[in-house]
Amino acid sequence: MLGDKDEHFQGKGTDLSALQAHIQKYLTDDGFTVQTSPTSDKGTVIQAKKSGFLREVVDADRAFTITITGTPADFNVHFGVGKWLQHLGVAAIETLLLSDLFLVVDIADSAWSLEVENKLIADVKKFVG
Repeated sequence: MLGDKDEHFQGKGTDLSALQAHIQKYLTDDGFTVQTSPTSDKGTVIQAKKSGFLREVVDADRAFTITITGTPADFNVHFGVGKWLQHLGVAAIETLLLSDLFLVVDIADSAWSLEVENKLIADVKKFVG
């Protein structure tokens, strides 16, 4: 899927809660509305949307979606566009990971998504080290 990327990190010993907080702050500072699923042993889902821009370009229910799964020594961060879930804060991560969380994006959305993804991926890599 266009704009759908995975980054795998091994041997870093990264505090995944700190990584989640860092991603949330990065997106919030960039003007996004951010919501996060409860963390579980399966991982965390972070969603972000820019109300004005996304509503004009694509459907209002689309959001930039990031999943963090694994352990501090071996984890994966997945970046893509997905459906904005109204009750993400109470959804079980197991349910989210088994559902169709990510959407196929159109050309207008993919250009924007790729720009945001590339900047965020670079920032995550810098944070992880």
